[in-house]
Amino acid sequence: AMFAATDKKISPWYVVPADDKRSARINCISHLLNLIPYKHLSNEKIKLPTRQKAKGYKEAKHSYRIVPQKFSY
Repeated sequence: AMFAATDKKISPWYVVPADDKRSARINCISHLLNLIPYKHLSNEKIKLPTRQKAKGYKEAKHSYRIVPQKFSY
């Protein structure tokens, strides 16, 4: 009854058959990506900086956000 009452064109419900969890996840990801419209972009050549030597690596000085590491295996 909830699906019938709330399933609208602007906000549809989708049900993922999940007897096989791995396939369900992959199918769900594929479905969500197919819902996003995209257009092909031309690839522009990138000029990379010279590569550092194997030893003595220095991290670049950029201000960036780091995702907190909540889980480790």
